[in-house]
Amino acid sequence: MRKFSFLLLSVCLPFLVFAGGAREKKDIPDLVIYTYDSFVSEWGPGPQVLARFEEATGLKVRLESAGDAGQILARAILEKKNPKADIVLGLDNNLLAAALDADILESFSAGNLDKIPGELIFDKTAHLTPYDYGFFSIIYDSHRISEPPGNLEDLTREEYRKSIILMDPRTSSPGFGFLLWTIVVYGDDYLDYWERLKPSILTITDGWDSGYGLFTEGEAPMVLSYTTSPAYHVEFEETDRYRALIFEEGNYMQIEGAGILKGARNRKNAELFLEFMLSEAFQEVIPLTNFMFPVNSDTSLPASFEYALKPEKILLLDAEDIRKNQNTWIQKWVETISR
Repeated sequence: MRKFSFLLLSVCLPFLVFAGGAREKKDIPDLVIYTYDSFVSEWGPGPQVLARFEEATGLKVRLESAGDAGQILARAILEKKNPKADIVLGLDNNLLAAALDADILESFSAGNLDKIPGELIFDKTAHLTPYDYGFFSIIYDSHRISEPPGNLEDLTREEYRKSIILMDPRTSSPGFGFLLWTIVVYGDDYLDYWERLKPSILTITDGWDSGYGLFTEGEAPMVLSYTTSPAYHVEFEETDRYRALIFEEGNYMQIEGAGILKGARNRKNAELFLEFMLSEAFQEVIPLTNFMFPVNSDTSLPASFEYALKPEKILLLDAEDIRKNQNTWIQKWVETISR
């Protein structure tokens, strides 16, 4: 009987191993994408655009949340010698310099780039392909603030003590964007501005998700976000209570992009995704899920985007300036905010 059992096992075991291997192979995705928390969430664009891409191509995609944009970049750099993903999605014009310095991306020019206005193609080396854009803004609760600030300096007023939620520029793209905003406006005196601003800050969170969540929970009457944020509340909550501020000196612009990682296991599939990313099927999902402006100029905007303001004065820093000074700017900011 023992001999028979051994014989049966020896015959069946290879089939069991093969079957297990087949199941494992079946579970291996055709494409892996690192992106930020809100993109992956059930209300974000991830689930919709993945379903459309998978239906169009038959490919299986795995989206992995890696925190905020700064954390996505840090993870990609950490895995540089053995990348676990094929695409990083969510790096922006402000993180471009750091990504290029780290040499983690492959150059790729999508065939349908002609659908994007030239001013939105922020990476002329084609390492990051844009998919949406927006403008940083301070969002305020009009039920709690009757006379909102009109510029950055107004945020430092005594009446706004412990009233603002910001994000950390080391881990958050909005946080870094706001730091750059203050540098554009104040130049070498930006640290003096942050000293004046400190009493107005309630907290600084790691990422946008947690910061905006605290705001909507009523922890503070102002938060760093985007001029498009009020459109969300109009669309899904039917309220214009939360409003965006267009500042006298202008608002800083963010353009988000995606790029193919060097050493990507599924390079061809990654190229297909970047092509799809600029198509109407992807772009039309952006406004009511990511609440940003789509880069494809043919994309229609929903009625709620009447509340998504565009500033007349658009502020930007040159990528080369960011490349040269980013580490110093952030280090000095940490020193200032910590004391």
